[in-house]
Amino acid sequence: MSVRPRIDAVQPVLGVRDVAASIRFYERLGFALSFGGSPDLPRYAAVRRDDVELHLQWHDFEGWEPGSDRPTYRFVVMDVDGLHREFRSAGVSERITPVADTTWGTREFHVQDPDGNGLQFYRVREITS
Repeated sequence: MSVRPRIDAVQPVLGVRDVAASIRFYERLGFALSFGGSPDLPRYAAVRRDDVELHLQWHDFEGWEPGSDRPTYRFVVMDVDGLHREFRSAGVSERITPVADTTWGTREFHVQDPDGNGLQFYRVREITS
């Protein structure tokens, strides 16, 4: 009997225009730098919070229209309201939505990083009939 190989984690690579500025933004969200390229002009870096690691890679963005559709990443969080308060306290209020209960059974809020990458933080709600 063979055992199926396990996938242990995902580490998405987010396209960003300024890796150093993105590191500073993610540090405001409580992430810490895991590794990075040149401190003067980093082109690739990773930030980590708890068991989540995001990679930040410089992209030219020429030909991309501002506000164009960017990827969105979903994060499971048990204390959605507490995390929302933490982010607001860190000054992320210009890029954050209010916490809301959805019709599809989640409690969530969304944040956009400086390059328009979407971050959704949510938990599944207990639905009572």
